[in-house]
Amino acid sequence: MNVIKTDIEGVVIVEPKVFGDNRGYFFESFSERDFASAVRPLSFVQDNESKSSYGVVRGLHYQTGRFAQSKLLRVIKGEVLDIAVDIRRGSPTFGKHVAVVLSGENRRQLFIPRGFAHGFSVLSEEAVIQYKCDRFYEPAAEGAIAWDDPDLGIDWQIPAGKVILSAKDLSHPRLKDATDLPDFSEDLYA
Repeated sequence: MNVIKTDIEGVVIVEPKVFGDNRGYFFESFSERDFASAVRPLSFVQDNESKSSYGVVRGLHYQTGRFAQSKLLRVIKGEVLDIAVDIRRGSPTFGKHVAVVLSGENRRQLFIPRGFAHGFSVLSEEAVIQYKCDRFYEPAAEGAIAWDDPDLGIDWQIPAGKVILSAKDLSHPRLKDATDLPDFSEDLYA
């Protein structure tokens, strides 16, 4: 696999080696050994799948405290703009984001470490996303910030009138008003 660094330390793009011929293709979507060597040692405990249609924006979500999660995301079908926002207070990249197009065709994956909020917008007619988490989801530890926080400057690549949100995602606070954020000095992997 090929690991591409982004502008924020720890957030990386993972490109698998794809072997194709006239029959189709094969690739290893995840190897714990290779991932530990190239990115970081980690045990994933939960796999999730999400299907959404064009214009859907989900996010920006995170888990708080001891339930903070790392995620490894990939798109099985369609295309999304995947977003990771650094929410660690005191971080030199606090409030900055990484935006990566993931698709069934490019087979790229995005690794988002603990201490980041995550969201995506669907750019194709529909998209199916799979992602691994290194901690179990805990409803009581759910946190979120506003997807359209102007301080973040995220271009979701969806016209304003075409954005589809859940009722819950309409009412999250801006990053500057969030109270449950991790501190950069805290080791979220301890």
